[in-house]
Amino acid sequence: MIDSIRRAVADSLELKKIFFQRNEQLIADVAREICTALENGRKVLLYGNGGSAADSQHIAAEWVGRFRRERRAFPAIALTTDTSILTAVGNDYGFDHVFLRQVQALGRKGDIAIAISTSGNSPNVLLATDAAREIGMITIGLTGRDGGKLGSRVDYHLNVPHELSARIQEVHIMIGHILCDLADENMKGI
Repeated sequence: MIDSIRRAVADSLELKKIFFQRNEQLIADVAREICTALENGRKVLLYGNGGSAADSQHIAAEWVGRFRRERRAFPAIALTTDTSILTAVGNDYGFDHVFLRQVQALGRKGDIAIAISTSGNSPNVLLATDAAREIGMITIGLTGRDGGKLGSRVDYHLNVPHELSARIQEVHIMIGHILCDLADENMKGI
């Protein structure tokens, strides 16, 4: 068991080290986009399935509540939380439309859409992201493996090139925490 623990920790740490060395400028660019959008009265919509749904909720909560310091609440909505919307849309239109309909209802030009998918191929994430682009939202994709179809459909693609979902999600939540931290540090006039 100890060897398994050590392998998991070493794998996670090495993946994070490599990913963040290669993507620090891209993450800074994404953080700038988010700060600009928030400063201009825009909002952030986050969505994904399973663990990615949980990450969406986690990051939205950090922005609406607080991350490290007292500040005004940042408008962020996880599209994964309203069971009435999810079940009504899923029942009436199909599960592939559960995020799409919410993006169409809530998204506005200049808002931020953060799509999270370890495979990059979740149909409901892809449809919502396509709708976000049509609206004129800034699209950010957090993916794993080879990035799937999502990678080519977003303005900013943060791909974690690993096969194990657990390792990918560990990097995704760290990306989310870094974006929260950068927003806290760099927002003007708050």
